[in-house]
Amino acid sequence: MKQLKSRKLRKAGWRSGSVKDFLGLSDAEAALIEMRLSLSRSLRERRVGGGLSQSDLAARMGSSQSRIAKMEAADSSVSLDLLIRSLLTLGATTKDIARALGR
Repeated sequence: MKQLKSRKLRKAGWRSGSVKDFLGLSDAEAALIEMRLSLSRSLRERRVGGGLSQSDLAARMGSSQSRIAKMEAADSSVSLDLLIRSLLTLGATTKDIARALGR
């Protein structure tokens, strides 16, 4: 946010902060969300980079296109296990997954 706009908002009584602060998340909860987002981004990048549609990946995994869409959107109903399994299905190595988590 630009400094001038930020200053005006503070003057009007607004506060700025992080999502973690706003939602009252613990460090562990915030880290888990960041991990989910990183794995989801990596999944989409790898799928698109491989020239696959969501339907193609779903067929490989025995899943549905809508489930793949939820995985790529970091939906909370998707387990980390499923995200990792999908990355492995696309040929990711454990080092690739560690790198995605380190971003």
